[in-house]
Amino acid sequence: MEIIHHGAVNGVTGSCHQLKISESESLLIDCGLFQGLEARQDLGIEFDISAVRALLVTHCHIDHVGRIPYLLAAGFTGPIYASEATAALLPLVIEDALKLGVTEDEQLVATCLRLIRQQLVPLPFKHWQTLDKFSTAVRFRLQRAGHILGSAYIEIDVGQGKQAQRVVFSGDLGAPYTPLLPAPKPPYKADTLVIESTYGDTLHQGRKTRSKRLKEVIEKAVRDNGVVLIPAFSIGRTQELLYELEQIIHSAPKRSFWQDIEVIIDSPMAANFTSEYRRFKSLWDQEAKARG
Repeated sequence: MEIIHHGAVNGVTGSCHQLKISESESLLIDCGLFQGLEARQDLGIEFDISAVRALLVTHCHIDHVGRIPYLLAAGFTGPIYASEATAALLPLVIEDALKLGVTEDEQLVATCLRLIRQQLVPLPFKHWQTLDKFSTAVRFRLQRAGHILGSAYIEIDVGQGKQAQRVVFSGDLGAPYTPLLPAPKPPYKADTLVIESTYGDTLHQGRKTRSKRLKEVIEKAVRDNGVVLIPAFSIGRTQELLYELEQIIHSAPKRSFWQDIEVIIDSPMAANFTSEYRRFKSLWDQEAKARG
């Protein structure tokens, strides 16, 4: 086996990793867009995809899925495996990205979305999926990563029995004690681990501290007759903020300004994803289920 990285190596965007089972058999894990200072003019797929039999998606943030249209344009016709929630969100993400940053050609966008829906294979978590047409036994399963709705880390077994080698790709991992989603549980084993390191040198504030600061900032803005603008990712951060705001409002005195505060989501896409978070309530953690 060999692992080739086509992104997210010298930077934190463009996640795309190729697991070579043999010279003529490969899996692709994510196919993301380069963003920010790492953004590129040429978004074409610059590596040979003739051996790629399937694409495995960890989650649907654009830096993990944004190059999928270019992968299809390069001739990829294999299955796109993703969790059930990610499979529901992925067409929405790709449609938004294409319309905002690539083309106004509705027919081109529709064709791309049709191909994605045709090739998507939604899978439940913890389910071992066997891949056919490989010269050796290959299977994988998705485990909950706690990053955003539907996010997964991927365990891949290559070979059979005691000779099997397990390769684990983490994708992006959620922190413990974040709102809405349960924290990821570590894998039982891994012979090879490809893991996110974006925040490996960072100590995050605890949830209680973040919630307290959010409450203090809003209260100060209200005293100053101001408005609070919070830029946030449409998937994940927006829903976590809404959840925390709801808890603050619920616990505030009944006659306080909190009961009349107006919260506006100024993003159609974020509103659509919030609806999907409600639809996949089964993926919430126990606290959110109890309060929801």
